[in-house]
Amino acid sequence: MEKNPVQKITLLTTGGTIEKTYDEIEGTLFNRETVVRKRIEDRLRLPWTRIEIRTLMAKDSLDMTDEDRQFIISSIKYAAGQGHPIVILHGTDSMQDTAELCALSYNPTVPVVFTGAMKPLGFEDSDAIQNVTEAMMVAKIVNPGVYISFHNRLFEVPGARKNKAKRTFEAY
Repeated sequence: MEKNPVQKITLLTTGGTIEKTYDEIEGTLFNRETVVRKRIEDRLRLPWTRIEIRTLMAKDSLDMTDEDRQFIISSIKYAAGQGHPIVILHGTDSMQDTAELCALSYNPTVPVVFTGAMKPLGFEDSDAIQNVTEAMMVAKIVNPGVYISFHNRLFEVPGARKNKAKRTFEAY
């Protein structure tokens, strides 16, 4: 047995604040294509982790439909078939809804960890790198199940909700 095996993690991206980019001409933030590969893989040293990134959609979570959530869950089921932990980047406004639907409709055989950010990945004071790094770490060490990882805390799902006033997630 190898002492330092490389572990694979599947990273599914759906959009949300974590992936919003700034349009200088329009002066707006919006979702277009994923920025994760460039911003995450270029900034982190992960010699023992191989990340497979799959873009599912580029939507603000407030615009997600029931069909979008079913597509995310189908994608999680497909990815779980490979036997590797899964991290889902999701908008925070409806992350709880998608995570709870996943937990209610699917009993995963691998850890499934949802995370997002309060500020976009490209912003200097973004919490995105912290949240993604922590989600990938916990996905490697927790038992199969559905979780939300946010601001140095891990929540089993159901059991977490967004606290807009504190701009984080909390247990309920």
